[in-house]
Amino acid sequence: MRHLFLSLGLFLALATPQPSAAQASKTGPQPALIDRDLLFGDPEISGAQLSPDGKFLSFIKPYNGTRNIWVKGLSEPFDKARPMTNDQARPVRGYFWSRDGKYLLYSQDKGGDENFNIYAVNPAETLPAGQPVPAARDLTGLKGVRVQIINDPLTDPNTLYIGLNDRDKAWHDLYKLNLTTGEKTLVRQNTDRLGGWVFDWNDQLRLASRANPDGSTEWLRVEGDKLTPCYKTSIDEQSYVAGFAKDNQRVYLVTDRGQARNLAEIVLLDPATGQETPYQTDPLKRVDVGGLEISEKTHEPMFVTFEDDRMRRVWKDPAFEQDFKAVSGQLPGLDVNPVSHTADERLWLLAASSATQPSVAYLFDRQTKQLTKQYETRPKLRAADLADMKVVRYKSSDGLEISAYLTLPKGVAAKNLPVVIFPHGGPWARDTYGFNAYHQFLANRGYAVLSPNFRASTGYGKQFLNAGNNEWGQKMQDDLTWGVKYLVAQGLADPKRVGIMGGSYGGYATLAGVAFTPDLYAAGVAIVAPSNLMTLLNAIPPYWEAGRKQMYARMGDPTTEAGKAQLARQSPLTAAAKIKTPLLVVQGANDPRVNKAEADQIVVALRDRNYPVQYICAPDEGHGFARPVNNLAMLAASEKFLAAHLKGRYQESMTPAVATRLQEITIDPKTVTLVSKTAVK
Repeated sequence: MRHLFLSLGLFLALATPQPSAAQASKTGPQPALIDRDLLFGDPEISGAQLSPDGKFLSFIKPYNGTRNIWVKGLSEPFDKARPMTNDQARPVRGYFWSRDGKYLLYSQDKGGDENFNIYAVNPAETLPAGQPVPAARDLTGLKGVRVQIINDPLTDPNTLYIGLNDRDKAWHDLYKLNLTTGEKTLVRQNTDRLGGWVFDWNDQLRLASRANPDGSTEWLRVEGDKLTPCYKTSIDEQSYVAGFAKDNQRVYLVTDRGQARNLAEIVLLDPATGQETPYQTDPLKRVDVGGLEISEKTHEPMFVTFEDDRMRRVWKDPAFEQDFKAVSGQLPGLDVNPVSHTADERLWLLAASSATQPSVAYLFDRQTKQLTKQYETRPKLRAADLADMKVVRYKSSDGLEISAYLTLPKGVAAKNLPVVIFPHGGPWARDTYGFNAYHQFLANRGYAVLSPNFRASTGYGKQFLNAGNNEWGQKMQDDLTWGVKYLVAQGLADPKRVGIMGGSYGGYATLAGVAFTPDLYAAGVAIVAPSNLMTLLNAIPPYWEAGRKQMYARMGDPTTEAGKAQLARQSPLTAAAKIKTPLLVVQGANDPRVNKAEADQIVVALRDRNYPVQYICAPDEGHGFARPVNNLAMLAASEKFLAAHLKGRYQESMTPAVATRLQEITIDPKTVTLVSKTAVK
């Protein structure tokens, strides 16, 4: 029952930083400009995974200029590693081993459209002359279909359980995939609005979650063709199964159900009877349960995590706790996290990091207690040049306390600084402590950087989450505005040099900031940003159907007149005539979440009132930039733009390829045309 995920990453090429002539004369005690490629470019090595038998270590590093999977013997040096994939269209951003170690499996889409297929490579394949890497087999081979990875069974290592929405774009049917042949066998046709499936320790399908039309969620026992409800949460509540208990009957359920609960906690739920037994809450009563780690060997819990100002753990396995504390004692000041282990759980790969230390990988042998450094992801970054991150708290417009992460530039007096407000995406997510490339990038350029966990952020309880309902552009935006007020009141911020930058919801907050508080910001960089909430909701991907009703409850209901009026009022496009802040808009043409029309609309609205706006649109990207040349071009344009309006430093140089690409993806607003009538109605 391991949790499968494929992480996203950023990839840039190398360039040498040179301050502009005006800046080069005096930088004072500040660290030298850090090459943006050292922060955002390809990590030298990343994403390592142990093979199930512990004989091999896989990882991601560039091959022919693009991030791909490599493999080496565990005891071999890294220069003996062999490339396993050669995907040049898009970097491989995540992967995992099959249970028997026979295959490396990864998913890939086309141009950022998020229609993923699953690929397999055999590391033991004998390569014919002239073939540099094993053949990558497309196991699913579908077009216009989003493949989900649901379960990789311990008892049948040649199998994956996957979800396919080829029959119905809104709902995924459950299939069994043969890794050797690619044969797909239908397990269950999804005609019941099922959004999740849970297998037990014997890899038997036992539970499913159903998204009801009213927005509530039901957990159902799966008994052959019969589905029996056993637990229900309302539209304003959350629950998910973290795994089966050792008895293989009860499940560890993370839930905030009921008026008596604000913070999500873990209960042991018996699906047969519906009986709940309390298991774990936050001992400090501050945050939701973050996660539960369960041993696949003993089926016993190991630890529970809580994402507070920094991540905390409550230990359940005393032996693992002792080992972990011994390791942490050797790595003072670093947050240590398990990332991979062998099937027998003797060998563990650990990641150690902090706000000023990018991730470093270590191998820990629980039998010998030996800790061995494997690699640094970004060894060319010097900790002495990086700025620390701290938590600040302030009251918003209605008195609600907001926690935020603040990074101040090194070598500069913390007074009257230019500022960049950097809100997270989601918005139902949160920022966390740790190494943050954007914070380091902007702080190195001389900016104070503030990332508030505004209302609607997750992790602080359902009351804080639900306080954001119907508050896009209103109290959620106040939480950012009052962050600016806090920095000004503390003497940290120059009120005339405050900018805002963000992606996805952070991009919306950028547009809302310049539209609804036009005197507050001196510059805005809006990345894949919704500008019109009506057209945004009308264009969400069909496979988001399970969450549609909850999105309407949290954002506004476009099927009602009152909802339409609210969404229009909260759309930055409606207030585009009020914008007087310099704006850079960034978009991926294939974005399935925030369609290109969102960027086009705001660009056209500003253009038609003869207001200058800069526009970058990459034809081969989606919701965020994955290709290195595109991301590097966007970042180069962004820092120059911010420097022009906020008077920070910037790196002027870029490689010829990036300079050429920046020209190619920079769009003249005069050429932008709207495909259809998309004004807010």
